Amino acid sequence: MLDLISAYETYLVNVKQASANTTISYLRDVRQFSDWLAETEETELEDATRAQICGYLDHLSAGGRSAATLSRSVASLRNFYAYLVSAGSLRETPVKDVHVSRGEKRLPQILTGREVELLLAQPACVDPKGYRDRAMLEVMYATGLRVSELIGLNVDDVSLDGGFLKCVGKKTRFVPMYPGAVKALASYIQDIRPGMVARPDEPALFVNVSGERMSRQGFWKILKHYQEMAHIDKDITPHTLRHSFAVHLLENGADLHSIQEMMGHSDISSTQLYTQLVNQNLKNVYNKCHPKA
Repeated sequence: MLDLISAYETYLVNVKQASANTTISYLRDVRQFSDWLAETEETELEDATRAQICGYLDHLSAGGRSAATLSRSVASLRNFYAYLVSAGSLRETPVKDVHVSRGEKRLPQILTGREVELLLAQPACVDPKGYRDRAMLEVMYATGLRVSELIGLNVDDVSLDGGFLKCVGKKTRFVPMYPGAVKALASYIQDIRPGMVARPDEPALFVNVSGERMSRQGFWKILKHYQEMAHIDKDITPHTLRHSFAVHLLENGADLHSIQEMMGHSDISSTQLYTQLVNQNLKNVYNKCHPKA
């Protein structure tokens, strides 16, 4: 089983050229299914049946997993068994005709303008960490980057004079920044970062206390810390800032194609989701404020 998963990992990385996050997600889902098979069905991965896969999904559902999680697991297993078929290890995939109802798609949560101001005001620029954190939060809201893109930024990706940064994510793009974000980033790069890096040739823009590239987990902890300081009851994640970036632009007149370009969406349908949020916000304001509502 380990050899099978190892070969699949090599296929994902070298043939499919899947991203690191996709590879990790696929392998995790396959391993979890393999563990369940071994413990519950005493079956190996290559011997799994459609009924056993459906039983595994029922197990996940009974454990409180969301429809989105079940759908992701099916997608991971479908890709894995398609690989086994293409490699000649199986004649047909057991995931054929296995589907999960995604249920009602919930709209993502966003911050109000006031909540954004509260969050951005929390880092105190009295020590290196405060300057760094202020710059990270400002850049995140100014550009709508994914967290992996934020921590993946290098110093050479920033143009302070031009007021933009280059993001090498799912697609390379150049994203402008508002003056406040440029100012916070300039203070960090010019005055703070040189004293934080572990070595002079460190390329990472944002570094941790050890002077090395900030991790996803590190940024999550920082964001949660300032959420608590700001006394914001919403569950703020890096994607909350990304969603808020898009909705606030749309509310203030930006067109969908420009937002699509800045966010790095390959399909406009991903960006169109934000029109539903804007419409919902308008409806909430109407119901709250109209005297006849």
